[in-house]
Amino acid sequence: MINALSDDLFFQEYKGGGRPAYHPKMMTKIVLFAYTQKMFSCRENAKALQENLPMMWLAAQQTPDFRTINRFRSERLKLLMDTLFSVLTCLLIKEGYVDGKSYFLDGTKIEANANKYSFVWKKSIVGYEEKLQVKIEEMLQAIEDHIELDTAQPKQEDTLFEKPRISSEALQTVIHSIEEELQKKEEQIEQAKDKEEKKVQKREAKPLQKLYRKVTTDYLPRLLKYEEAFGLFGERNSYSKTDPDATFMRMKDDHMNNGQLKAGYNWQVGTKNQFILFHTLYHNPTDKRCLEPHVKALKESGIPLPDTLIADAGYGSESNYVAMEEETFETLIPYNTFRQEQKPSFSKKTYHPHNWNYNEKDDFYWCPNQRKVIFKRYSKKTDQYGYTRDFKIYECESCEGCPFKADCTKTKGNRQIHYNPVYEELKTKQNQKLNSEEGRTLYQKRKIDVESVFGHVKQNLGFRRLHLRGKEKVYIELGLIALAHNILKPL
Repeated sequence: MINALSDDLFFQEYKGGGRPAYHPKMMTKIVLFAYTQKMFSCRENAKALQENLPMMWLAAQQTPDFRTINRFRSERLKLLMDTLFSVLTCLLIKEGYVDGKSYFLDGTKIEANANKYSFVWKKSIVGYEEKLQVKIEEMLQAIEDHIELDTAQPKQEDTLFEKPRISSEALQTVIHSIEEELQKKEEQIEQAKDKEEKKVQKREAKPLQKLYRKVTTDYLPRLLKYEEAFGLFGERNSYSKTDPDATFMRMKDDHMNNGQLKAGYNWQVGTKNQFILFHTLYHNPTDKRCLEPHVKALKESGIPLPDTLIADAGYGSESNYVAMEEETFETLIPYNTFRQEQKPSFSKKTYHPHNWNYNEKDDFYWCPNQRKVIFKRYSKKTDQYGYTRDFKIYECESCEGCPFKADCTKTKGNRQIHYNPVYEELKTKQNQKLNSEEGRTLYQKRKIDVESVFGHVKQNLGFRRLHLRGKEKVYIELGLIALAHNILKPL
């Protein structure tokens, strides 16, 4: 596979100069072969080049040290990884190992190379920052008692806060004004004629000097630290100090499947016949928000698009269904209540609106007590990521005196139904496809296809924890793991 690639592809990362470099094809071979043999440490790889016969043969008895191997893996493979993967995928399709018709997608969490106690939580940082803003406001009032500040209240809007806040740039402007005022006072002290006058002027300058030390040594560094943290958070609620790209997410590590919060990454993998065809990496703990960027990256990769994409209920949301409607391939993605609706017990749930009689002509429902649940109004809801959903609100004409109210609803007023027409229509389409003979057969294969890949990587290859830090380097390492899995699979 590596020999089939052009040398120019490997050489573009080498600008020349310095000592002669090891051939990049040789380096790629030994790193990839080491991953197939469960040797993930660069020190272990360097040792194997002197002891392991296949490694010695692949390296032509050359012995790069562990630093060279690590630098090649972390830096040089950055541009090569996607090309290596697409070449292998096209080779798998060409040789007939996969047909490319179906594409099974799922995600797994990989523990990051980070300390599990190095967490930073957004909620805590927001609280600390708000308290600091109050102290800064008080300090600015104290400064204004000594000097006039034209920019004493420079504020800017921030989406994390309900009210305007003072930024570090505005605080630095205030510091500059204080420095100018202190410089003037120092000149006045030097020009003072007697000692008593100097003492008076020094006494007057002392409170301003104290405020200057407080803002420069305490408030400004803390504010810069918090702003840097907000930049690292993005849409996340946490990150690790050891690896800021890693997010704390719940992982099932022990035999009791107890959830443990650890820094990690969400690895999205698309498979066919237990071969990894494509993969992406995300900070998001859940799979729901990974589908659209994964499909976008798949289209940009140049890999042939499948006829059908199959994923589990973790990807089933209105935003994902709407986005997939515009794609050229079909999707098989159940929604979160799909399994419940297939059970006979679901039809016996008397108080679920799905089992109520609906009058399509006059647009109302009959509740279990044979009272009308009529349409009231339209409503819109926007989630924290900016996606807006449209709802139709239905309300019972009167729940007063109803003997079923305690079982039907917990609200004090009348029972309401929030009906999402777009989502319900898309759910119906998925329901029909999943209940068809072809859909059932395809979805049943998902469990033995993509889940087996994760089992092989984590159990057979023993890869449960990353060795590199930073999203770019982690993506390279997971790419090597995926290539190693595909190479071992036919055996």
